[in-house]
Amino acid sequence: MRLIFPGLAPIYAVLSEPAYALTRLVAGAFLVPHGLWKLFGITGSQEEMIAFFHAIGLEPAVPLMIAVGLVEVLGGACIAVGFLTRPAALAAAVTTGTAALTVHLPLGFYVEPGGVEFSGLWAIVLLMFAVKGGGRISVDALVGREF
Repeated sequence: MRLIFPGLAPIYAVLSEPAYALTRLVAGAFLVPHGLWKLFGITGSQEEMIAFFHAIGLEPAVPLMIAVGLVEVLGGACIAVGFLTRPAALAAAVTTGTAALTVHLPLGFYVEPGGVEFSGLWAIVLLMFAVKGGGRISVDALVGREF
């Protein structure tokens, strides 16, 4: 595809990988506190989270909460630094996509009443990392191997 302003090509070439790495870093890091809540009750009550899992029919609630918490903490950290990016992002896309479809979509689109807007965006961004991988600025690239 040809650029409307071809003079911008060098800027895009220089900024493309750092922008991707920054997006990956922030998305991965933002997952971690959600998992810390589920695993250790750091940012909220574990009892409330277990009750929520029970209420929406995610059973057995405690093992599922731990599994999702591990995906968010370990997977989020891996995504942030770009290590095992594809499997970590795929696992996170599955958990956030499941939340988007089962919990948030029935509440509508907008995030204010708990709708799918935010969780759906998360799932799609994580799916993009699962497809694209860590990129050139990642531990995967440093090691020279990707999943």
